[in-house]
Amino acid sequence: MTWRAWAELLRVSALFTVPGDALAGAAAVGVRPNGRTLLAVGSSLCLYEAGMALNDWADREVDAVERPHRPIPSGRVSAGAALGAAGALTGAGLVLASRAGRPALAVASALSATVWSYDLYFKHTAGGPAAMAAARGLDLVLGAVATGGTARGGRRPVLASAAVLSAHTYAVTSVSRHEAQGGSTAVPLAALAATIGLGALATRGPRGGGVRAVPEAPDGAPRRVRGAPPVPLTPAHLATTAFAAAYIRTAAKPLLHAAFNPSPPLTQRAVGGGIRAMMPLQATLAARTGAGATALALMSLVPLARKLARKVSLT
Repeated sequence: MTWRAWAELLRVSALFTVPGDALAGAAAVGVRPNGRTLLAVGSSLCLYEAGMALNDWADREVDAVERPHRPIPSGRVSAGAALGAAGALTGAGLVLASRAGRPALAVASALSATVWSYDLYFKHTAGGPAAMAAARGLDLVLGAVATGGTARGGRRPVLASAAVLSAHTYAVTSVSRHEAQGGSTAVPLAALAATIGLGALATRGPRGGGVRAVPEAPDGAPRRVRGAPPVPLTPAHLATTAFAAAYIRTAAKPLLHAAFNPSPPLTQRAVGGGIRAMMPLQATLAARTGAGATALALMSLVPLARKLARKVSLT
C-alpha cells in the first residue's frame, strides 16, 4: 500500500526519537516548554523526515543491490517523489523555525545544511558519523534557542547536553555503516564502551559534577573538601540514574550481540537499539536539570516506539 511504502521511506517508527531533542534543549536552559518549543519540535520532525527521504533518494542505486525491498528500488515510491518530499519537508521545517524567532531559524538553517550535506556527500565518507552527530547536537540547540531564556551557568548546560547526544549519535552511526555487510566486531564494542561511559556521564549535573557535602570551617563558614561524601540522593537523582540505566540497557544488549556475532541482522538490530536508546538518553538529560515531567513524558514514548518498530523498521 502507498501509505506503507511512505512509512518505510520516512522511517516513521524513528519519529519518537525526535521531540526529545528540543525538549532536552528546553530543559537545559531551565525554561518550561512553551509554544516556541513546539515550533522547534515541528521543525525538527520535518527536517528529520526530509533527511530520511533524501537518504533513500541518494542511496537508491546502492539499495537496488543491497536492499531491493526498500520503497524506491522496489518501485513503490518514485525517486522524484522522494526528492520532492525532501525539499518540501525542508522548507516546512525552516518556516516553522522562523516562527520561533531568528535565532531558531539560524540554527535550523545550519541543521538543514548538515542534513543535506550528510545525505549527499558525507554519508559514505569518514566524516559521516561526525556529520550525523552534529545534526543531533544542533537539533537540541534548536530547542534551546527557540524556547528562550538563559541557561543556568551560561551556555555550558546546553552544550554539555548536546555533546552527550552527539557522542551517542556518532557511536550509532559508526555501527550503522556496517549494517548491510556486517563483519565488524571492534565497532560495536567501541560503541558499547561509549554507551556505558555516556550513561555514567549523563547522570552528572549539567556543570559536570555531582553535589557534595560541604563541611563547615572552624569559623563557621562553609568550605569545600576534596573527596567529601555525596549528599543523600534526591528523587531527581534517583530518576536520572534510572533513566540512564534504561538508556544503557536499551543500547548495550544488542551491541553486545553484534560484537559476538557481527552478522548483518544483528548489526541492524544494534543500530535499532541505539536509535531507540535516544529516548531514555534524552529523558536522562532532562531529568538531570530538574525537568522531571519532561523526562517522564519522553519515557512514555518508549513503548509506543517499540510497538511501531515491529511494523516499520527503524533502519
